[in-house]
Amino acid sequence: MKVLIESIVSRLVDHPEDIVVTEKEEDKKIVYHLTVNEHDVGKVIGKNGRMAKAIRTVVYAANTDANKRIYLDIM
Repeated sequence: MKVLIESIVSRLVDHPEDIVVTEKEEDKKIVYHLTVNEHDVGKVIGKNGRMAKAIRTVVYAANTDANKRIYLDIM
């Protein structure tokens, strides 16, 4: 899942080398924290959050573990 997030976001930003995706697994959920360069945050979030919503939709659809929910935090 980390590779999927990195591959999507790397095409949107000017500084793909600054992309960091960390994973935190809990009982019923997996939380991915996405950190990008401060100049690229607006590009990842998009106008009115549309880009962030689209990224989350793809990530949620790619979930293969039916017992755990996936969350994506963009920082």
